[in-house]
Amino acid sequence: MTKTPRSERPSHYRSPVMTPVRFLAQDVLLKSAVWSLCKVHVHGRELLESVEAPFIVIANHSSHFDAPLVLGALPHRLSKHVATGAAADYFFDKKLKGMTTSLFFNAYPIERKGRTHKGITARLLDAGIPLLIFPEGTRSRTGALSTFKPGVAGLSISRNVPCIPIALVGAFAAWPRYRAMPPTNHPEIHVVIGHPLTAMPGEVPTAYADRMQRNIAELYDTTARAYGMPTLDDYARKAAIKRAADEEELARQSVEAEERALADLDQVDKDAEPQAEATPAQAALTDDLLTDGTPDDETKHRRRHSSRPAKHRKKG
Repeated sequence: MTKTPRSERPSHYRSPVMTPVRFLAQDVLLKSAVWSLCKVHVHGRELLESVEAPFIVIANHSSHFDAPLVLGALPHRLSKHVATGAAADYFFDKKLKGMTTSLFFNAYPIERKGRTHKGITARLLDAGIPLLIFPEGTRSRTGALSTFKPGVAGLSISRNVPCIPIALVGAFAAWPRYRAMPPTNHPEIHVVIGHPLTAMPGEVPTAYADRMQRNIAELYDTTARAYGMPTLDDYARKAAIKRAADEEELARQSVEAEERALADLDQVDKDAEPQAEATPAQAALTDDLLTDGTPDDETKHRRRHSSRPAKHRKKG
């Protein structure tokens, strides 16, 4: 019988040995580091008083800070066994990286390519383990909200578990994916927890996912406006302007390249044109230059004679 890998066993994610170790890693180390680097404000914790596992935490995803912010903002009774879905091709491609990710985030691998770990998410929920999943699938490059994939909504419907929506406001500005180093200016970040969501009767996953996305967008924009921070629309508008500018630049470069190509073709055509035949005088001069470079007296006389008009020449 093939042994099931430890990462695919639900008992691994609520191990009595690893739970206190993970508490030290998450709360003492990770949370302390993030909360010291940023001014973190948590809103809506009181909305979770009646929530019990299993559940799915969902949030917008645009920063290196996202998972630590979510786990640090949840009450410990809810966060202590939360398993975080992480891309297998990035966080689990090397053993040490996978072990570190598992330690700090109780992470399990989600395959973006292939089906190696298919079904583990559902098995964790069936075992009563709560999950943290980012429905966009990857971090935003612009700060704008991407379309939510319906997989999380389908899980919530099929397993009859609630989703806890969380908006992370200011995380993109604090530490976006393209910046290597964390911030040093103590940026403000707001973690906004919303009312738990459940599917309405007859609601299909795509419609439920759209409702999740609208809910998080509303939490985000309401908070951003209240604290004078960029909204999701602001980020989307900025991204659209940049995209238009990039397209215009590409079009300009394409026109310039086409003009250069046409100029090169014209030059090739000119180089291929036949040369005009040399006059007798030009031919004689060429002959001289091919010998010693100086026309002799006889050649000069012949050239002068041949260049006189016919009426001035002596008849022989």
